[in-house]
Amino acid sequence: MKTPIRTALVGFGSVAEKMHAPLIEVCQDLKFIGVVERNGNRCQGKYPNAITYRSLNELLEADVADLISITTPNEFHFPMAKQCLLAGKHIVVDKPVTIFSHEAVELEALAKEKNLICSVFHNRRFDGDIMTLQKLIEEKTLGDLVYLESHFDRFRPNVSENWREKEVPGNGITYDLASHLIDQAVLLFGPPDSIKADIQKQRKEAVADDHFDIILFFPGFKARVTAGVLVNAPTPKYLLLGEKGSYQKFGLDVQEQAFKDGKKPEGENWGVEPTESWGKLHLSSETIPYPTLNGDYRIFYQNVADAISKGTPLRVTMDQTITVLKLIEASFLSNKLGRKILRQEGNW
Repeated sequence: MKTPIRTALVGFGSVAEKMHAPLIEVCQDLKFIGVVERNGNRCQGKYPNAITYRSLNELLEADVADLISITTPNEFHFPMAKQCLLAGKHIVVDKPVTIFSHEAVELEALAKEKNLICSVFHNRRFDGDIMTLQKLIEEKTLGDLVYLESHFDRFRPNVSENWREKEVPGNGITYDLASHLIDQAVLLFGPPDSIKADIQKQRKEAVADDHFDIILFFPGFKARVTAGVLVNAPTPKYLLLGEKGSYQKFGLDVQEQAFKDGKKPEGENWGVEPTESWGKLHLSSETIPYPTLNGDYRIFYQNVADAISKGTPLRVTMDQTITVLKLIEASFLSNKLGRKILRQEGNW
């Protein structure tokens, strides 16, 4: 029986506690051994066998982990990831991998030089709805496609104390949510020919961007990805239009609420969406429910474990995430200049 890969978390905020730690715990090829928490011992309350370290330096000096997952605020991703790679550790970095694409390029080169695994937690590739969209597109159910609309809307009229809403590098909804939606669009259709973005601070007290509306242009097709925090009415999660009809889907992947509720990601019923939440196919002669595939974030960490132990190709590669970062950078530039940014300009 092979020895599980010793895995540690850096940071134990909400995403680490509710998502990363449970996913690591249920992966049989990983062993959750410790966490870096600057203050408190919240992790040990849930995972008594996990050792708490007060700094990344302390964790690395102990040399107890083979894989380190970095879940800190965005501004710390690059220096911490680089430090881990230089120490000979495989890494997972929460999205976006870094604030600037040139930093991600440096990490990719360093990982290759040291023959280490470096992946990025783009968990929403494993949402049931995006997997369902992939199936629809592959099977050409809607024929030639002309338009995708992808939303991640919320109603949060008050600015929170979360670091993402403060005046810090890598803040704002574009780094937070556009990284998911752009990644999904590129996963489905590849890199666009050009991009145009409108990025705003809609709440009066906001210091970080809290709305984006980004259009990715492809030959004969465009994808619109958008999110805001002043949306208190249902908007479709996805709307896909083609020559044979349309597909419309409401609601977030069921895994999101399950993690928030503290449910353990295990068993065959994990990620199963109730039939009443399925999206609908609107065809020329009928409207029918279309089954949502089971979402499964467990795929991500199992793939990282397999990449380390078996040499299995990564599902989320640095090349892919660098493209996403360059598209985010192009979005901010487009918003600043008020025009489209072409692929050759953004070099994605």
